[in-house]
Amino acid sequence: MRNKHLKIFVSPAEITGSTALLLAVLLGWFQPILAAIPLSFFLLICCSAPFFPGFAFYLPIISHGRPQTTGIALTFDDGPSPSSTLVLLDLLSRHHLPATFFLVGEKAAQHPELITAILAGGHSIGNHSWRHDYYLMLRSAKVLREDIRQTQEILKKSGVTPFVFRPPVGVTGPRLGKALASENLIAVNYSCRAFDRGNRNVRDLAGKILRRLKPGDIIMLHDLPPLQKEQAGYWQRELDRLFSALSEQNRVVPLAEIIQRPVDEKSRKIEIR
Repeated sequence: MRNKHLKIFVSPAEITGSTALLLAVLLGWFQPILAAIPLSFFLLICCSAPFFPGFAFYLPIISHGRPQTTGIALTFDDGPSPSSTLVLLDLLSRHHLPATFFLVGEKAAQHPELITAILAGGHSIGNHSWRHDYYLMLRSAKVLREDIRQTQEILKKSGVTPFVFRPPVGVTGPRLGKALASENLIAVNYSCRAFDRGNRNVRDLAGKILRRLKPGDIIMLHDLPPLQKEQAGYWQRELDRLFSALSEQNRVVPLAEIIQRPVDEKSRKIEIR
């Protein structure tokens, strides 16, 4: 299935680069040393832009609903994990909340039963790279394309084809746009997170989200067990508190409703609980 929502995109990087070059030529005409100012500014933006999850500098990125959007979406990164995925699915089911799981290909290959469980719970799935390489955006175009493609293939074998990709830690790069287009994917990041560092810091997890939450937000949490095993119970209670509040407010909607396009396509029938 081809993603009809992919469109030609002239990136701010291209526009900014062209503008910087033009200014450099004009300023250099009067004083050569002045040409360095717009070029240095452009280089600074190029180096910093990838670290802002919602900044669509190199490619289109969806990180928030449109201004009129009132609902919010729940997403979970870095799974699947035998120690956390089923816990999340149980809590989501208990509170009748939909979610999207951005899965790491290598983990998905090891735990296909968890993919089946996610789909059976009525949730959607996105691509979150093969090994969650923090430096993936610095790799060659070939390595980046293969990383994304390999994850797509594993997920297809489990009955689902994602249309959305979330880069590791939300970092993008100039090669990502073409790599995603080759696999019919779009980039979806987030606008609300607890800064939990991969569930290394779960203290007041619910409060951190609820205090920051705004209409149209895409929440990012982690499908990982807490780093300290003794915090597992506390982590579950925080999630229960968060999900309970979100359920009472009736604000959670499927990610597809927030981004206004399909998140994935199921290639085989899954029994929904």
